[in-house]
Amino acid sequence: MSKGGKTISEKIIEAHVGHPVKPGDLIITPVDGVMATDTTAPLALKAFKAMNGKSVFDKDKVILVLDHAVPPPNERIANLHRLMRIFAKEQEIKLFEIGEGICHQVMVEHQYVKPGDIFIGADSHTPTYGALNAFACGVGSTDLAATMMTGKIWLKVPESIKIVCNGKLQAGVSAKDLILHLVGQLTISGATYQAIEFEGEAFEGMTLASRMTIANMVAEMGGKTGIVNPKGLELDYDYEPIYPDKDADYKKIFKFDVSNLEPQIAAPPSPDKVENISTTEGTKIDYAFIGTCCNGRLEDLQAAAEVLKGKRIKDGVRFMIAPASKSTLLDAMNDGTLQTLIEAGASIITPGCGPCVGTHQGVPGDDEVVISAANRNFRGRMGNPNSNIYLAAPATVAASALTGEITNPKNV
Repeated sequence: MSKGGKTISEKIIEAHVGHPVKPGDLIITPVDGVMATDTTAPLALKAFKAMNGKSVFDKDKVILVLDHAVPPPNERIANLHRLMRIFAKEQEIKLFEIGEGICHQVMVEHQYVKPGDIFIGADSHTPTYGALNAFACGVGSTDLAATMMTGKIWLKVPESIKIVCNGKLQAGVSAKDLILHLVGQLTISGATYQAIEFEGEAFEGMTLASRMTIANMVAEMGGKTGIVNPKGLELDYDYEPIYPDKDADYKKIFKFDVSNLEPQIAAPPSPDKVENISTTEGTKIDYAFIGTCCNGRLEDLQAAAEVLKGKRIKDGVRFMIAPASKSTLLDAMNDGTLQTLIEAGASIITPGCGPCVGTHQGVPGDDEVVISAANRNFRGRMGNPNSNIYLAAPATVAASALTGEITNPKNV
């Protein structure tokens, strides 16, 4: 029986639609912003024209981003980029150009999404903005086209799951280790079309960047959206935090003590095949990668640099780094992080999604083993179904590049 209290998601939706809602309700809600990338925007623009779209609902709230295949690896993708540039100019909307960064990073950096917003993106990792106490979800290109025209979208109000993590993470254990552990516990289908709320001591001291890592991998649980409780969230501007009611209804509540959590590894071929690093330590690697919307931020690069300072990566290992944005790249350059990484043997590539998508900039070879700070390791994810991808935190990736095998960063 309902207790009457509201979850964070329900409160955000009610504030937008102007009436009470409950899980399962089908609603039409106004949105605070929409975004598409070079993988999804071309289809959305085609659908927009097929719907006889003439103009976007608000030129300040529709954003296009070139990030998945940048610079374009072939003529076909170059022409898709050109299509987006033409549309952005016609509609007078913002387009983030090649090298400006990954969609989810630049949306937060440039404050296109803020606490309490409902934000829609044509990308499965749009829930990343839940780090900001916002309701954000990914949709298909056709739904996005309709939202670009109307400023509204239909949603089924999701049920909510609460995940409580008590205890403080040990030194050397990061937000990525924690979310990998949680994905392993819930599995890739354990939160299908659910809204996940994260709360507890483990999250309260996290930076915005770490909270983005947590919310990002809600997609790997099947979640519709994920929101980190705003307790302890520090932003560069004033905001009104949205907390759940004490008597809010949750479909499930999970509680974990994470004070003894060790570095985690997701073994191929699934993000939920998660093990303590001791299980896979010693596995030889060919290729290490740090970047993506999950772990390409400044604190991630700094964690890698701390491991590698004054050292060189193992001969025969390739180490690629794709900063999440131009701002991240400049900050890493200005504080010496970039120099440390390059001197250690890392190759720095264009800010953007890079090898994660598998279109170019670092496709692995047959039978090669990759350790990656990305969020997915399904067969073919990086462009070759005959390679094996392990997921880990940036410090673990750096430590493994140093030794040539999966290595606990505490040991180096």
